[in-house]
Amino acid sequence: MAKKKGVKKILLVEDEALLAEMYREVFEKEGFHIMLAGTGEEAIRVAARAKPAFILLDILLPGNNGIYFLEQRRQNPEIAYIPVIAFSNFDDPQTKKSALSLGAKDYLIKTNYTPQEVITKVKQYIS
Repeated sequence: MAKKKGVKKILLVEDEALLAEMYREVFEKEGFHIMLAGTGEEAIRVAARAKPAFILLDILLPGNNGIYFLEQRRQNPEIAYIPVIAFSNFDDPQTKKSALSLGAKDYLIKTNYTPQEVITKVKQYIS
C-alpha cells in the first residue's frame, strides 16, 4: 500500500490484537497511517525506524511495560521528540505520575474515552 504524501503516521502500542485493529480502522478512516507494536521493545524499534508523528502507548504490555518505553524514548534522541499519550485501563496515580514525568502529554483511561474522543486528543498534539 503506497503512503499518501502528508499522511500523519501514528504508532499504536497495544498488545490486545482486537483493540489494536479496531483503533487502526478508526484512525485510518480519519486519514492517518497506523503502525502497530505489541511490546515496548518492538515500539522502540518501530519508532526509531519509522519516525511517527505521534505515539499512542498502552501502559500494561508483555515484557517491559509502557513506562519502560517512555524511559527508553527519553534517552534516545532519535525518538525523544515524538509526542506520546499513555492510553491504558491501569488507573494508578503513581503510574500516571511516572508517565507524565517521563514526557507523556496525557494519560487516558481507555474505558473513559470513545475512539473518536481519542482521535480528537491525538489531533490536538499533531496539528
